[in-house]
Amino acid sequence: MVVKSVTSFGRSGLSDWLVQRVSGVVLLAYFLVVGGYLVCEGSAMDYAQWSAFFASTFMRVFSTAAVLSVIAHAWIGLWAVSTDYLTERMMGGKGLVLRLAFQAASAVVLFTYLVWGIQILWS
Repeated sequence: MVVKSVTSFGRSGLSDWLVQRVSGVVLLAYFLVVGGYLVCEGSAMDYAQWSAFFASTFMRVFSTAAVLSVIAHAWIGLWAVSTDYLTERMMGGKGLVLRLAFQAASAVVLFTYLVWGIQILWS
């Protein structure tokens, strides 16, 4: 029996696993920082405070890291789902075409979200 590589774009499964874990930690940290700010400021917060909080360089960089983490996390997750469920056997011979179409559509959507997120954060 021949073992074939099933990793995305030739990377190792370890790197995918590591990206998933690091991006998850970044997103958790982001959630805690934003959630902590909301708890500390409470109901007295207005738009000016909220806007100033996100206008700081730290929050812009941190928000950019969070957007990049969402994109990386989603790409690896969608790639794993597509390779697990869109197979030749499960799709009656159309698995490769469906998988490539799904991955291409996912890449376009995620790239659009990335550009949109960076434009919102830095404009």
